[in-house]
Amino acid sequence: MSVVDSMEHYRSELVAYCYRYFGCYSEAEDAVQETFVRAWKNTDTFEERSSLRRWLYAIATNICLDMKKAAQRRYLPIDFSAAGEVPTNPSKLNVLPEATWITPLNDSFCAEDPGEAAVLRDSVRLAFIAMLQLLPPRQRVTLILRDVLAWSAQECADLLGTTVASVNSALARARNTISSHDRNCAEPYDEILLMNYVSAFEAYDVEKLVDLLSDDAKFSMPPYELWLQGKKSIENWWRGPGLVCQGSRTIITSANSQPAVAVYHHVAPGRWEPFAIHVLDIIGDKIAGITHFLGSAVFGEFGLPKQVAEAVET
Repeated sequence: MSVVDSMEHYRSELVAYCYRYFGCYSEAEDAVQETFVRAWKNTDTFEERSSLRRWLYAIATNICLDMKKAAQRRYLPIDFSAAGEVPTNPSKLNVLPEATWITPLNDSFCAEDPGEAAVLRDSVRLAFIAMLQLLPPRQRVTLILRDVLAWSAQECADLLGTTVASVNSALARARNTISSHDRNCAEPYDEILLMNYVSAFEAYDVEKLVDLLSDDAKFSMPPYELWLQGKKSIENWWRGPGLVCQGSRTIITSANSQPAVAVYHHVAPGRWEPFAIHVLDIIGDKIAGITHFLGSAVFGEFGLPKQVAEAVET
């Protein structure tokens, strides 16, 4: 197998690596595509005795650090402002540009090997991606390489063109920042809880939905700046603006190693179209957070259908 053919084997893990850096799938995909272009152009300089994987990671890292047009930091709504209240006029909600927000990652880009997936699971969760965004670029890269991918300090120093002492210093600062903003990561969850959410949402049974929430649950909807906290505020949303979700159809999926639900809104008799992907944070036996990623674009990134239709009886 040629070097060019072998590179494709690493596409998914490189997308996941770049996603951890950018917090955005489309930018990660652009970075990986540019990585392959540069690699293809420089295959004659690749030394077979070295690791193709590490060579590609080196190219991808330099591209991440060089992509100055990319957003330097992305957010989740809970990082951007304080919790708000359900508005009387939802049409006036503040919408911020796409480049403001972290976007979800399809789990198909996460580790396929069960052992490796267990190690890497927390490193793609939304809460951890948001914390990575707090770090300056080189600290971010250093922490991902050292703590997520388990590169040695010497390997990081060689890749970044610096010293082991500098790598260790950057790692210490990054760990300190992360620890001071630590959040509870989602835990392994009971499938029954997810199925109960799907069932309650399709039936639009607000009482059952509220019962699934933790007392301090968080509810957000990028690209809207507003986010809500607490059962009562979320219930007020579901009984107010959220009524547009009545009659929805859903497809269970997963994002960022978390349970997720693709929601389709009814648009015509027998037809539903993409509206939002709900990514759930589950702690214990309750839903601690729901992040709604709005718009049809994310459905395409997840390979989800463009519409859901009911079969017509004949």
